[in-house]
Amino acid sequence: MADRLMLLDTASLYFRAFYGVPDSITRSDGIPVNAVRGLLDMIARLTTEFEATQLIACWDDNWRPQWRVDLVPSYKAQRVAETVKRGLDVEEVPDGLAAQIPLIRHVLELAGVAIVGADDHEADDVIGTYASRADSAVDVVTGDRDLFQLVDDAREVRVIYTARGMKNLELVTDEVIVGKYRVLPSQYADYATLRGDASDGLPGVGGIGEKTAATLLAEYGTLESLRDAAQDAGSGLSASVRSKLTAASDYLDVAPTVVTVVRDLELPTLGRVGARIEPVLGENRNELERLSAEWNLGGSVTRLLAAFDSYA
Repeated sequence: MADRLMLLDTASLYFRAFYGVPDSITRSDGIPVNAVRGLLDMIARLTTEFEATQLIACWDDNWRPQWRVDLVPSYKAQRVAETVKRGLDVEEVPDGLAAQIPLIRHVLELAGVAIVGADDHEADDVIGTYASRADSAVDVVTGDRDLFQLVDDAREVRVIYTARGMKNLELVTDEVIVGKYRVLPSQYADYATLRGDASDGLPGVGGIGEKTAATLLAEYGTLESLRDAAQDAGSGLSASVRSKLTAASDYLDVAPTVVTVVRDLELPTLGRVGARIEPVLGENRNELERLSAEWNLGGSVTRLLAAFDSYA
C-alpha cells in the first residue's frame, strides 16, 4: 500500500463529535464521553475508508495566536469566552466538551496516535506544514474551509470535508474548489481575504462578496496584482472596486498574513512523532480496553483497535 498521510484538524472533529453524539452518554461520575466516542469512531472509519498509513492528530496549542490578533483584532473575537484566565483569551467551549479534552488526549496517546501542536500556532499551521513537506499523498480532515488553500492535485493533497457530517463526507480537490468558488486552491486565501469570513471575525472588503472576489481574481490572478491595479489609473479596474479596495487598504495590508496557513514551522519528522499507524499492543491495549469499560466508551475502542489491527 502506498503511503498516505492523514492530518486531523482535531478540534474541528471533536466539536463535531460532541454535537453529533448525545451528551447523555456519560461515565459513572457523570462526565460526558460523547466526544471521545465520536472522535474514536471517526478515526476508525476515516483511516480504514481512505487507506491512511500515517496519522497525526494536529492540535491547537494556541487557538487564537496573539500575532494574528495583533494584525486583525477581530480575529475569532466572537469565540472568546467571557471568562479570561491569566490574561489569555479562553475559547468558548461547552463545559461538557471541555471536560473531555484531557480524556481525548489520553486515549489517543494510548492508541499510539501522534499528537502534534506548535507554540503560538493553530492546528491549521501544523497541518499546512506537514501537508506542504509531505512526500506522499495527503488527506486533510476538517470542517474548516480555510484549509481549502492547501488542496493541490499535482501533489495529491486533498481535503476530506466534514461540514455536512460523517454521512456526507466531501472529497475536495482542485475541480471541486474551481466548480464551487470559481477560484484555484492557490487563490483561495486571497479569495477568503476579500470576501471575509464572519466565523473567523474577518470583515473582508466592504461591498465585495464571493462572486465579485472570484471575478476579480480570475482577471488579476492574485490579491497583490489586484491591489497594484487599484493604484494604476490605467488598469481598467472600475472606479467602484478601486474605491472599495482603497477604503480597505489597512485591512488588506495585514489580513493575508492572518488568513494564509503557515507552511514552514519547525516540526518533528513523521518518523520521530510515530505517525505510522500500527496495531495497539501490550499494556496500552490492555489499558484502552480497561478504560473502555470504566469510561463507558462502548464499542468505540473496539472499532478503533480493529481498524489499527488491520495494519499488522
